[in-house]
Amino acid sequence: MSDTARNAETPRPVDWLGRAVWLVGGTAAYNLAEALIAIAAGVAAGSIALVGFGLDSVIELAAGTVVFLRLVAQRRGRSGEGLERTEARVRRFVAVTFFLLAAYVLVQAGLNLWLRRVPEESLVGIALAAASTVVMPAIAWGKLRAAAALGSRALRAEAMETLACAWLSVALLLGLTANAVLGWWWADPAAALVMVPWLLHEGREAWEDEEED
Repeated sequence: MSDTARNAETPRPVDWLGRAVWLVGGTAAYNLAEALIAIAAGVAAGSIALVGFGLDSVIELAAGTVVFLRLVAQRRGRSGEGLERTEARVRRFVAVTFFLLAAYVLVQAGLNLWLRRVPEESLVGIALAAASTVVMPAIAWGKLRAAAALGSRALRAEAMETLACAWLSVALLLGLTANAVLGWWWADPAAALVMVPWLLHEGREAWEDEEED
């Protein structure tokens, strides 16, 4: 068998590092657009769930940017303790931002329920939540596969935040749709509160992972 035929039969190894760079970079661009649309639509409609969703996108964008720079550094040949320190900083950052977002959602949604603030309908918010419900799980799955292949806990933490975004998309979609179709004013802050246990869980996971180092 010739070398050409043998090479043709041998599958090329997956470039997980390159794939991770594209996934994280693409997610960052999506999150930027998502944050701008969600916050603007949320302010216009008076929707705490939609504004909280936008702020989550900002947090994920910040974490994603740090992970992206770490992946680019590795792709350029950087290794050793420098990468380990970057991984630790990313996990710590993600943990803190999960806790901050949980506190924000808990306070604002609680106030909305207490004061009975009724949000306006937001078709833009519904469309955005529906799109993210489809896009984010697929991206998170790809990142988790890349993180496992690369052995990167920082990438895994960022992937879990993407998965959190997918979960928030579902909660947001249910809340906004219930308000628009059924007139359930409380569905919006209730949907926001659904985010809190997930956010606290993921924040604790990232923090405990950091303490193990």
